[in-house]
Amino acid sequence: MGVGLWLNHQAIDKVLFRAFTRSRVRHMFGLSSDESIAGATNSRARHLCCAPTGCISTPCCRDTDAANSLDGCGVTDAGRTFWCVHDGGCGNRRQAMAVAEGLAIRSDAEVREVVVSVQRPWRWLAPHWLPRSPAAFGEAFADVCADGAGRLVVGCGRQAALATRWLRAKRGFKALQILDPRIDTDFYDLVIAPEHDGLVGDNVVSTLGSLHSINAGWLAQARIASSQLGLVPAPRTLLLLGGPTRHHAMDQAYWTGLRERVESWLESEGGSLWVSSSRRTPKWLRKAARDELPGRQWHGSQDGDNPYSGMIAWADRIIVTADSANLVSEACATSVPVYCHAPEVQQGKIGHLFTRLQDRGRLRVLRPHSEDARFGVIEPLRSLDATIDEVQKRLGLPTAEPLRRQPRLA
Repeated sequence: MGVGLWLNHQAIDKVLFRAFTRSRVRHMFGLSSDESIAGATNSRARHLCCAPTGCISTPCCRDTDAANSLDGCGVTDAGRTFWCVHDGGCGNRRQAMAVAEGLAIRSDAEVREVVVSVQRPWRWLAPHWLPRSPAAFGEAFADVCADGAGRLVVGCGRQAALATRWLRAKRGFKALQILDPRIDTDFYDLVIAPEHDGLVGDNVVSTLGSLHSINAGWLAQARIASSQLGLVPAPRTLLLLGGPTRHHAMDQAYWTGLRERVESWLESEGGSLWVSSSRRTPKWLRKAARDELPGRQWHGSQDGDNPYSGMIAWADRIIVTADSANLVSEACATSVPVYCHAPEVQQGKIGHLFTRLQDRGRLRVLRPHSEDARFGVIEPLRSLDATIDEVQKRLGLPTAEPLRRQPRLA
């Protein structure tokens, strides 16, 4: 089974279906008797609901346990605790917490956060087949399972998609999944997916870019918390480094072109430079940035507390690498010019997103000299509030009096 570590979830599907019959697959992995192998495939078919008016999806269409445990579509009065589950990855956590906290603020609920640690072989198969026992999700998951039916669970990412699906099927939770779960969306009450994922359906809410908590209040709070950053000379340029992907090779040639443009900006305009990398940034690139570029840099805990929130709040312009929907979405949530170093036309989903942002005048390709003046009036990319409005309406969540507290800087 160690071979599964080297296979993506689609390859695993093909191996399993070619190697075993349905009964052998159930026997080998301990699938529950009510789990449909055919229904667990990566189907894009959509099914009409036979549930009451206002319901997003029909429990009886998928995962039949849920049909017996849900009472209508709204979260029950007992459901003033909203659960947030994710795999611990920064990008997934930020999106899940942004939505969970946004909904909780409006519903006067509390958010409880759980990092799921899906055990083998389920982590290889997520979210296609349900385990029999909640133990497959790690010890912390027991707290969620002990809660009552009717609660809301918000998840983000493939591992969380298995957990939210399990809670809906086995415990009667309302399941809100963020990002394409790679299975039929009818396994969830609602799915939030960026439009560049190309996911459509009656229970799908589309967004432009990734979700986050960055808004005017968040930025003001970040500036107050990091006031010392506002004392450095302007213009303050923030460089956000991601990492290589299937469609984007972040090699030495890419870095050289990026570094030369940044150096050109600093030489012609002066000011200050900040550099921040992510967990996906290769070690050689972090070292190259530290050795070859000036300014304050953060590449991990060895550099102290992460100043990302303060940097993005105080920056006068932001440069992002051409690989991350999360990075570019958060950068575009500010009111400053955003540039992308993309020497070649970007392909795939990220290419679709970059094109949409360029068409809106929110993103420009990085050139040897800044083009700040060509941005004109900048409209920040902030879709969280509109998304939460739609989620509340579709899921029938209770609405409390508006509260003025802001999501945490995280």
